[in-house]
Formats: sequence, structure tokens, C-alpha cells
Amino acid sequence: MKTTVVSREYKELQSKIIKLQESWKNSVHADGVNPNLDKAAMAAGVPVVALADIHFEIPLFLQWIKELEELLVNQNPALSASFEILNDKLTETVAHQWIEEALSFNQSYFNEFARETGLEEWLPYFLAESAVRPYLQILAEKAQPEIHKAEPRCGCQVCGEPVRIAQLEGEGQKVVYCPRCTVHWRDKRVACSHCGNNDHKTVENMNVEGEAAAQIQVCEKCHGYTKVIDTRQYITKPTVAILDLTTIHLDFIAQERGYTSGGSPKGKN
Repeated sequence: MKTTVVSREYKELQSKIIKLQESWKNSVHADGVNPNLDKAAMAAGVPVVALADIHFEIPLFLQWIKELEELLVNQNPALSASFEILNDKLTETVAHQWIEEALSFNQSYFNEFARETGLEEWLPYFLAESAVRPYLQILAEKAQPEIHKAEPRCGCQVCGEPVRIAQLEGEGQKVVYCPRCTVHWRDKRVACSHCGNNDHKTVENMNVEGEAAAQIQVCEKCHGYTKVIDTRQYITKPTVAILDLTTIHLDFIAQERGYTSGGSPKGKN
């Protein structure tokens, strides 16, 4: 079995963050997270989060950032100086902005925030994204009964995350999972989960040496890829976030061969 490129220490850190997120989710007032399941909007590819009514509890959000600080500084004491800077900058107003920008995947905003404050480039987005996920996961749980598919080229119907991982379950059904909000839906076994192409001549399952339980499904029409993991072979099934993390080498392989997570709107032909 191919050894994952993710270090044991980083995997342990992510496992701890996932446990924190589970406890945070339990502290959120679920009645403050309300999806608007507008079928016309969903059919047009608008993610549920865009129309949802979510009451973000800013004191909770800031508390979660402090808990992440404790975890990260314990892992890497050198980050304490960065958090001293951040603690002066992260007001309630800035926290509101962080939530808005994280939900819309505005990486450039966080890069600029890091540059202006002298923080590590990865840190603001990492913190904001980690702290919005409990709300997205509650939203996904409420929306799940209405999520049966994804619209072509639109990613996750709940949060908009690009599709990149699916699992084989039961009798071999392909089930696409969002590692961000954890919503899931069934897809055709031989079909591109990005553009919907189901031509077996242009949808191929790439085998990876040493990976008995994993393939990379690639589409020659849109040049998208999806990691397909047969979790029936796992003794203990990991969370989708950990599964996505520990199979990141498959992302590297697909991307090195010219495929993308999300596919290309016009393909490369």
C-alpha cells in the first residue's frame, strides 16, 4: 500500500481539529441555521448556503479561534507571536468579514489580510475555514434529504466546494462526499462527477500502483478528476475529511497529468 504523503503529526492535528469541530457543532443553536431549499436556484447551481438564513454567533466563532490557537501553538510554539498580532486585529467586525469571505472561498482576501498584518499566508484562511465548517455541516444535515445529485460544473450543492472524492459503498454504489460540509449524493459508477459525461470511452478509472482500494476517475471531456475510494475494504472507515487528506497524493498524481478538481468549463481540447 502506498504511504500517504501526509505526516503522522499533521494527520493527528487534523483529527484533533475535527474533534473540536464536532464539539463546536454541538454548541451551535441549530434553529439558527435554516436552509432555503429553492429548487429553481438549486437546479441553476446556486449552493444552498448562498440563500440560507444562518445566525453566526460571533462570540462562539472567536472562542473557536482561541481554541485553535491553543492547539496550533502547542503543535508549533513559534506561532504564538502570530497569534499575538491576530488577537489585536480580530475584532467582531473582522470576524463577520472572515465568515463572509470564507463562505465565498475568497482566498485573495485572506492572503491580503495576512500580508497587511504580517501573518503567515496560510493562517487566516485556515482559521476562518475551520471555524465556519460546523455551521456548514449543520446546514448540510438539514439539507441532506433534498440533495440527490449535483448540477454539472457546480460542485457541492450545499457549500459549493469542488467535487474531488467519492466512496464505493454497499453493492458498489458510487457516493460523492463533500469533505467540507459532509453532504453526500449518489452518482453513476461510470460518469464524470463534474460535467456529467457518462461516455465510457472518455471516462476512465486510473489505477495507482500500490493502491488496492483507490482509483482516480478522469474525464477527457472536461479534464476533471475524482478520487474514488473503496471504503468497504477499510476495517475502520475514516471521516471524509481525513480520507480526503490521507489520499492527497492521488490529487497530486491527477494534477500532474493535467486533470483538475472541478474540471475545466471548456475542457482542454
